[in-house]
Amino acid sequence: MMYCQIVFNRPLDSAYTYLFDGSAEEAEGRRVIATLGRQKLTGYVIECSPEPPPSLKSDITLKQIERIVDPQPVFDSELIGMARWMAKSYICSLGEALSAMIPGGKRDKELAPALPGEDEGLRQEPISLSDEQEHAVQQILSAPRGQYYLYGITGSGKTEVFLQAAEATLKEGRGIIYLVPEISLTHQVVQVIRSRFGEQSAVLHSSLTQSQRIAQWRRILSGEARLVIGARSAIFAPLPDIGLIILDEEHESSYKSGTTPRYHARQLALYRGGVHGARVVMGSATPSVEAWHHMNKGTLRRLDLTRRLSGGAVPEIRVVNVKGSDSSLGSELREGIRATLKEGKQVILFLNRRGFGYFYHCRSCGADFSCTRCSVSLTFHKSKQKLVCHHCGYQRPVPQVCPECGSLELGYSGFGTEKVAQDVEELVPSARVLRLDTDSTRKKGVLEKGIADFRQGKIDILLGTQMVAKGLNFPGVSLVGIILADSSLHLPDFRSYEKTFSLITQVAGRAGRYSPDGRVILQTLNPAHHIIRQAAGMDLEGFYRRELDSRRELGFPPFSRIIRILVRGREPGRVWEYARRIHSGVQETMEGLNLDSWEILGPSESPIPRLNNNYRVHMLILSSRLGPLQQMLPRLLSSMKKDYSLYTEVDVDPQSML
Repeated sequence: MMYCQIVFNRPLDSAYTYLFDGSAEEAEGRRVIATLGRQKLTGYVIECSPEPPPSLKSDITLKQIERIVDPQPVFDSELIGMARWMAKSYICSLGEALSAMIPGGKRDKELAPALPGEDEGLRQEPISLSDEQEHAVQQILSAPRGQYYLYGITGSGKTEVFLQAAEATLKEGRGIIYLVPEISLTHQVVQVIRSRFGEQSAVLHSSLTQSQRIAQWRRILSGEARLVIGARSAIFAPLPDIGLIILDEEHESSYKSGTTPRYHARQLALYRGGVHGARVVMGSATPSVEAWHHMNKGTLRRLDLTRRLSGGAVPEIRVVNVKGSDSSLGSELREGIRATLKEGKQVILFLNRRGFGYFYHCRSCGADFSCTRCSVSLTFHKSKQKLVCHHCGYQRPVPQVCPECGSLELGYSGFGTEKVAQDVEELVPSARVLRLDTDSTRKKGVLEKGIADFRQGKIDILLGTQMVAKGLNFPGVSLVGIILADSSLHLPDFRSYEKTFSLITQVAGRAGRYSPDGRVILQTLNPAHHIIRQAAGMDLEGFYRRELDSRRELGFPPFSRIIRILVRGREPGRVWEYARRIHSGVQETMEGLNLDSWEILGPSESPIPRLNNNYRVHMLILSSRLGPLQQMLPRLLSSMKKDYSLYTEVDVDPQSML
């Protein structure tokens, strides 16, 4: 009889001991079914021994494991070590960390609808490299381990550098993990990897069934697959000897998990690279501010790609002031659209806001229509004739009479993609227009067919949200119109400037990929704003310098680390009382730690104070060293008397403050 230590996907501090009538080899590293309290749960066997653990009390009656789920192990000691590191770093339990790693565990959504991706001149066979690409590959392969950043404009051939470095690593007999922000946006890269590397490759993503995912997992464990490509959870692939980890489009926020454990794939890539003595290579045209800082410090070695390989040039960006304009399309953009279509070229229009109008209100008394469950305004969707909450999905019919004053003078302000589509159709009635957002692409196959039609020239104007901002590469596009560049500029989040700058730069990169006549018309209400000017001038050096100066002054990352604690619940009084108790406990404990620099901000209302009938209060802890905090917080939270009507989220290095 074996004594097995089992952890569960629950916020529990320790492992539980169960009896197993078999050998350690039959249970260790496997998922099992076991009873915890009154529930039958999936657990993870991390250790077995013929002797009971020293801490086990003699009067306890142990339960038996009910069933072994896996015929072979699905995790090993290295993955258990990484799960322990995650539990400590992201303030969660070992069971929650293992559950995020193992196929079939709790996993938040990683994929958008499937899109064909960037091609950057990719071929089924390796191609000859430019001098810059050749230099980058040589530098990456110059040592068995190292941390590199491939910084190159859109269309400069980053993917081919990654692939040829991967090919050389496989010849060394070592494995590769290739991370992409969304498998859906890199369809062609996946196809090229499959054709170049054949049976040595495995694809891990959340559209696989559980049995398909486990089958791929076992191919990796057995050594049959030595190159793994996938979204952020592919960082957990059980490769025995990793020689190269690639993090493509490093700046993307989708590398950060939105559920517990709230890990960031970039940090895990660096951790696993250190454990395996591997090369870690990141890449982007718009690096995160943290990555830029580390390039300047020299902790990330910068490798530059400065030229578009397909003959295109960085497009001219025209900034147009649309303050006071009633239409979504200013006069310059209207003329640009007409002229582009006359030349037989295509247009991409970008607006990161769906719906028809985003603020529906009474023009007589000013009353607006807010979500009954969230503290946000409802968005007017003309096609449905409904007001919709984009956070919780609540809908209501469009009112005909103001409930406050009885006026019939009701209407919308602002505009979303639905309104822009109507304006475009009025401007050029003969143009073939395709709108891509989560409202228009709900039906299976609509998105894929639309993209294929645009690629083949059957669509003249592609209009959409972030779906059209990245991963799309069409030779026929010569004009990109950014309908309103300010939509994310003033969000109450210290990363809002970074996100706006990155988005403008990425969208602008869709124009002029194959010819030097690409143009971008950037409409804004703030033409003098430094973010707008820097993005229009492609002044990346200036943007990063000013942003880093600002963050240094405020003490924000990368000059500190942040832990965000958010308390939510149905009763605001209870939420506030519990948040204040946490604040007092943190303050008292931190003062006793004698840390050089730390600060606690809040508690205060979250920028969205109510979401799906939950009131939300948060606080931020800033410190140059997180280690003491990561040890202190779990003890503090577990020592506090629980209020089971509330939920507490702990987010280390948050990517969003909303």
